Amino acid sequence: MRIAIIAGEASGDILGARLIEALKVHYPQATFEGIAGKEMQQAGCTTMYAMDRLSLMGFSEVLPRYLELTKLRNRLIKDWIANPPDLLVGIDAPDFNLKIEKKLYQAGIPAVHYVSPSFWAWREGRVKKMVNAMSLMLTLFPFEVDFYKKHGIKAEFTGHPLADEIPVDADPIVAREQLGLANDAFILAVLPGSRMGEIKRIAPDFLKGLKLIYQKHPDWTFVSPLINEKVKQEFDNLKQEIAPEVPITYIDGQSRLVMQAADQILMASGTAVLEGMLVGRPMVAAYRVTPTTAKIIRLFNMIKSKYYTLPNNLANEFLVPELIQEDITADKVFHEVEQQFLQDEAQRNHMLNRFDEIHKQLSQDASKKAAQAIYNLLQDTKAEGANS
Repeated sequence: MRIAIIAGEASGDILGARLIEALKVHYPQATFEGIAGKEMQQAGCTTMYAMDRLSLMGFSEVLPRYLELTKLRNRLIKDWIANPPDLLVGIDAPDFNLKIEKKLYQAGIPAVHYVSPSFWAWREGRVKKMVNAMSLMLTLFPFEVDFYKKHGIKAEFTGHPLADEIPVDADPIVAREQLGLANDAFILAVLPGSRMGEIKRIAPDFLKGLKLIYQKHPDWTFVSPLINEKVKQEFDNLKQEIAPEVPITYIDGQSRLVMQAADQILMASGTAVLEGMLVGRPMVAAYRVTPTTAKIIRLFNMIKSKYYTLPNNLANEFLVPELIQEDITADKVFHEVEQQFLQDEAQRNHMLNRFDEIHKQLSQDASKKAAQAIYNLLQDTKAEGANS
């Protein structure tokens, strides 16, 4: 069994590593090749190209490297059609992976996409390109299955690996002890993003908002987990320029542990918001893309979902305050954090109970379930080949 697998960024690398381990239960002698990060390589995947070449977001970031990415994609298609693997798994990175999956699928190679693109949220018309372009879509969220079936695409819900990892009742005291934080402090975790672009677009207004919060709550403890030294330096430079008086404790990575230790979270929207929900903490989420990307999105009316953040979409109600694009201002950051801090017990309990319900719904032993779905697909493909 020879399996081609492509991941485009750190979150996909983690998913891929766990999927590889789960597939080895069915196929102990399987070999894996493709585009992999450190986690997948440690799990046994041979990487043909560096994964960071795919780690891009937004139109304005992708356009300058469009030709390079197209050449890379075409090389993979050519190599794998010439020497076909038994299976292709594309993990997330839809703009890159879906075209490869389609070409290989049409060449008779089973192709699976793991992690549904958010077509249900924006640019829904793109789903038409996926019809007759893959063998199976594996979704992390239950509502996505009906969306794909409506369009004639076979899909299965696997659950989310993060829901399997994170305990429903994450203990803040344990987290504080591990991080060396005071047990009796009110802690606001500040997560301005993991990419340099996010830091530059979001952190200045977060810091201006923190100045106002600090003036009102000088006894609060502000803790910021930052993914690497480069991001930390960029954020600290902005802090020294904008809010030098605000004391912020920096933590190297460990964002989930910091969220677990926190009473409340202010964060850039993304996968971290899902983690915040699974940890079970009140939070305010914000996101801002480049002006060019924002203009394109608005011009073509691309946003289709009612909410921007995953917890709100999963709950189908407004649980997490959302600050998007121009709404990220110092006053609004202060207002939303303060309003959430002051919300009554009934509101808070409702929000936390809904978080728990969603957590349990998403906890499905996702990697094992995804591997089983792939095994079933390959068994069915084998049977169909024998019958024909």
